[in-house]
Amino acid sequence: MTNPKEPCLSTLENKLELRLPTPETAIFPQWEHIDEYSLYVKRDDLIHNTISGNKWRKLKYQLKKFLTDNSDKAHIVSFGGGYSNHIHALAHCCSKLGIKMTAIIRGNYQDRLTPMLHDISNLGTDIKYVTKIEYKERNNPAHLEALKKQYPSALIIPEGGSHKLAIPGLAELVQEFNRDYDIVVCPVASAGTLAGLIKACPSITQIHGIAMLKGQDYLEQETVTLFQEATRNDNWRIHHDFHCGGYAKRPADLVKFCREFMLQTQIPVEPTYSGKMFYGLKQLIQQKYFSKGAKILALHTGGLQGDRANDFQ
Repeated sequence: MTNPKEPCLSTLENKLELRLPTPETAIFPQWEHIDEYSLYVKRDDLIHNTISGNKWRKLKYQLKKFLTDNSDKAHIVSFGGGYSNHIHALAHCCSKLGIKMTAIIRGNYQDRLTPMLHDISNLGTDIKYVTKIEYKERNNPAHLEALKKQYPSALIIPEGGSHKLAIPGLAELVQEFNRDYDIVVCPVASAGTLAGLIKACPSITQIHGIAMLKGQDYLEQETVTLFQEATRNDNWRIHHDFHCGGYAKRPADLVKFCREFMLQTQIPVEPTYSGKMFYGLKQLIQQKYFSKGAKILALHTGGLQGDRANDFQ
């Protein structure tokens, strides 16, 4: 029997003014050996100006369950940095849906709000700044128990939105694919998107994650934590050679690549997520890493707002 309190996902998506499904675009960047492949981009950056990329896919079932189970409560707590795409998207969702939100932010930006923090402050988000040492405790069970006592009516969503309830939403994007792909490529930071793809893609499809940060073995473990059956699949791997020195590092050659890519494809990217993924993909194609003739889909997970402070666009 349908729960009368259970919100319909299409109703939520309409209320948030999301544009789904997103298109797949063939692109022809000026890369060596690109003519040996068919390259497409899944434009999840077009879902919404602020709730863009993989953020809605990660949050949809978490928000649906919260609105179903907590009709008399309306508070969500989550974690992120001063430029967090996850916090930015979640704050807009909460504002639209009438949910109180507390953002626990790594570092103190009180006297120098980033564009993201300025946005969520204007949306009415309660911002709590913590030190980097305190922030490291965000996944510690004892710390989470203390937060639950501090915010007894709140749903606590992990950093980046990656949670077991995020996996079904991410897996659903595979149902939108317009064709069968040999290769699917995505950025990897908190591993939720990769886990969803592993869950939903057929075993014949090879799934390649491009690490956005230093984290060999750690990112693989995060993927398995989110989707335990990933240990039984041998059609995925994470490439750790293209993080450019670590999370949010932006060497000159990466910045140059991003600007050239935008000129050649008319698709906006930034150096932290989407640009770094395409940067890694270009090198793999130039190395002829993939079988000749492969149909490749690169997943654009959004994240463009996070680079506004650098005036990259």
